[in-house]
Amino acid sequence: MSSDLVQGLAAVEQEIARACRDARRERASVTLIAVSKTFEAEAILPVLAAGQRVFGENRVQEAKAKWPALRDAHPGTELHLIGPLQSNKAKEAVALFDAIHSVDRESLCEALGKALPASGRAVELFVQINTGEEPQKAGIAPQDADAFIAACRERFGLAIAGLMCIPPVDEAPAPHFALTAKIAKRNGLSKLSMGMSADFATAIEFGATHVRVGSAIFGHR
Repeated sequence: MSSDLVQGLAAVEQEIARACRDARRERASVTLIAVSKTFEAEAILPVLAAGQRVFGENRVQEAKAKWPALRDAHPGTELHLIGPLQSNKAKEAVALFDAIHSVDRESLCEALGKALPASGRAVELFVQINTGEEPQKAGIAPQDADAFIAACRERFGLAIAGLMCIPPVDEAPAPHFALTAKIAKRNGLSKLSMGMSADFATAIEFGATHVRVGSAIFGHR
């Protein structure tokens, strides 16, 4: 199990490096987020031991249960919330996570606008764009993105670092990555959280600065 995890991480690192070379980008311009949601601390330890220091979780409560001890043992570890965030959990999320990739509604912006100053922490915020306008999926519709980003900044005092998207599973991801990059550019945002295990190389081609890779490292849940 441990060797499989280390091999998975190494293979992903090689693929990121290749994709960066193909896109004529520096490897350092892409952050690998190892998505450890649903995995116990025992499964995460070999990946930490191999040097990975940025991890993604979907739920505040799950992260709260396993990460404080792991972070104490591995200083410098970053934790990113990549799943939906309830407004009433904003305070807990801000205390625990270094980045939140799922800012997607005004009620959450209001909660974050209160929680962040009170925490004294600098947390990177990404607005989630629902590029496929899928009703079952969270995120801002592309046509509403500019107004929402402006509201984040002007009404709620939030410093938005970038955008996040999850393309529909039954569509080619490239047009969705291109659309997200276009919205980011016109809003002066430099960070793009795009790409998962099946399509992160394509995401890098379209400018992803953060790729969220789970199964290619940890195996299927």
